[in-house]
Amino acid sequence: MTYRIRPLAVAIGIAFAAPGWAQTMDEIVVSAERDKTAGSTTQLDAGALRQSGARSSDVASLLQDVPGVSFYGAGAVSSLPAIHGLADDRLRIKIDGMDLIAACPNHMNPALSYLDPSQVGALTVYAGISPVSVGGDSIGGSIVAETRAPEFAAPGERLLKGEVGAFYRSNNQARGGNASATAATENISLTYTGAYSEANNYSAGRNFKNYTNTGRAGHRLDRDEVGSSAYETGNHTLGLAVKNANHLFEVKLGYQNMPEQLYPNQRMDLLDNEQKRINLRWQGDYDWGKVEARAYHETVDHFMDFGADKRWWYGADSLGANGTDPINCGAISGSCAHGMPMKTRSKTTGASLKADIRLGQQDLLRVGSELQKYRLDDWWPASGSGMFPGTFVNINDGERDRQALYAEWESRPNERWTTVLGLRYERVSMYAADVVGYNPAGMGNQGRDAGLFNGRDRSRHDNNWDFTALARHSAGSSLDIEFGLARKTRSPGLYEAYPWSTWSMAAVMNNYVGDGNGYVGNPDLKPEKAHTLSATFDWHDAARNYELKVTPFFTHVTDYIDAIQWDSTNNIPRATPLRNQFVVLRYVNQSARLSGLDLAGKMPLASTVAGELGLKGMLNYTRGKNRDTGDDLYNIMPLNAKLTLTQKQGAWDNALEVIGVAAKNKVSDARNETKTPAYGLVNLRLSHSWKQVHLDFGVENLFDRYYEMPLGGAYLGQGRTMSINPPATDGMIGWGTPVPGMGRSLYAGINVKF
Repeated sequence: MTYRIRPLAVAIGIAFAAPGWAQTMDEIVVSAERDKTAGSTTQLDAGALRQSGARSSDVASLLQDVPGVSFYGAGAVSSLPAIHGLADDRLRIKIDGMDLIAACPNHMNPALSYLDPSQVGALTVYAGISPVSVGGDSIGGSIVAETRAPEFAAPGERLLKGEVGAFYRSNNQARGGNASATAATENISLTYTGAYSEANNYSAGRNFKNYTNTGRAGHRLDRDEVGSSAYETGNHTLGLAVKNANHLFEVKLGYQNMPEQLYPNQRMDLLDNEQKRINLRWQGDYDWGKVEARAYHETVDHFMDFGADKRWWYGADSLGANGTDPINCGAISGSCAHGMPMKTRSKTTGASLKADIRLGQQDLLRVGSELQKYRLDDWWPASGSGMFPGTFVNINDGERDRQALYAEWESRPNERWTTVLGLRYERVSMYAADVVGYNPAGMGNQGRDAGLFNGRDRSRHDNNWDFTALARHSAGSSLDIEFGLARKTRSPGLYEAYPWSTWSMAAVMNNYVGDGNGYVGNPDLKPEKAHTLSATFDWHDAARNYELKVTPFFTHVTDYIDAIQWDSTNNIPRATPLRNQFVVLRYVNQSARLSGLDLAGKMPLASTVAGELGLKGMLNYTRGKNRDTGDDLYNIMPLNAKLTLTQKQGAWDNALEVIGVAAKNKVSDARNETKTPAYGLVNLRLSHSWKQVHLDFGVENLFDRYYEMPLGGAYLGQGRTMSINPPATDGMIGWGTPVPGMGRSLYAGINVKF
């Protein structure tokens, strides 16, 4: 990154050559003009997010109080948000206007994992109808994350300010810190934010397994310890902004160094992830509206292998006298393997140009264009035994390019009505070059599968159309209604189209949903097309002290990308499904339906000597069904509710939270998804603010309840993970153990401004 920082250093020196810095003076915050939170759209600012950062280092988890949002379990700082049952690539997730793509066959580096909670300035969630101006190539909602906006000093003044913070969580000994600093004049602003955090494995509320061995000699885990749940990560951003009259120029540099993030529901672990990004933006404000141009570039170098809790030595020579503790079997050979290295490298280049044009007092036209070029290479160097003697090429010279145009008309004919109509066109082009296995004559039909893949046309071009229609109506002082219709389209990703090997060992490495199964790509996949109906009824008093929101939704998806069990030997769909074990599946287009209801509300209870008491609650229900097979869709969050008693007095802001989750009994039979029982949790949160100091502390899972996460996936956190179904002689449980949630954990965090 130094080659990018040096030009900034020169600019900084020139900008701040004026002698003498005053004490912190009044500052001006420049932020993008945003729609007000309304209907099914929720916006969280830095103040609302601050308290959540002490109890989690995962930015996605900051959305846990947003109706309709749930989370696929993954690494500790890389959970995948789902909105109304649609997750990951089916959502449009942006960071400071950048569309970032997970560069990993397990999606271990999703977009939100490149930020620490302390770096987030605002999060906006479009859980209902997502406008076409927010993004395309998705069929679910949208999540827009923004880092802190640039701050400028008042005219004639200087600004120098900063913040430092630290946290600790007891269950997994998580610890970390954050720092930020801003130096600014009236027209130039320089800002740095950085954060570091690490943690050990966490413990469940009780023992959940009857074994302790890990496949590493002498290394054991307690029976309540969730293997492969540790992590270490550091994130940094540096921003320079220049303001001149009605123009704002901004450059932001981002860097992540993640030495380790272990995965309890994947067969591999992240052992190095380095991301570099640069984001350039110009914004001009005019009498008729505003224009914004943006260009960005990102590179990712990603490495996976077996972490400390998973077996490292494989092959006949590694067995030794005790199969539980494999031995160092020497040099790489056909009978000895040293782990299984997997490398991924990607480059993303994007640009956008958009304008908001005022057509009068009541009408606004948004027009824009976007361009994105994505390049991906995924290869696995030889490590011995069956992974020998060559390099396994999973995706070679993968390309995925997007070009988009959109127009959106917002009209407010009177104080009671607002309508938004949008149309978007996207052209998505994809390609992957020839591939090869470790050994074309080796196990798992590597030669056959590579030959079939290389012998076919692998280029594709999709012409996708999106349409949205949204209306908001104020029926009176106590009722607002939002209703809308959308047609959204998403082309498959590279990891859905191009993983080519039906060999179970290779297939299980291509899995981004954490269910323990193996997945084979399908270059013939059609784009998913979703038609969504959504409405929000919002009852409230004039001051919004009382509020009740009800949001029913319905989505029908044609060409939904689901999966069927695959017979690897004969390379055809499996005639008789396998049960109660991990299986190989192939992506296919089918038809799906999702429907459900979100409820959210709040009310004051009483004003007492103990302060202002209030109550807020939330209830979410989603049902997902495969219309072709009658099967249930995978990883659908069961009925869940949250009730929070709040108490505010002076600088204190406290809460007692009760969470209830129903049993997950509707599961995907094709994937042999495991059921999970119902559970309830209690959390206690306390915070106190002074002028420049903010303190958070509390207890998660107050009563140390054991529970299994409905979307946590299959437990693969320790032992022999390379075999799709390890033999019983390993002494470890294979299929059938969901990843448990964390037991009781005390946390504390402090932030000091100066």
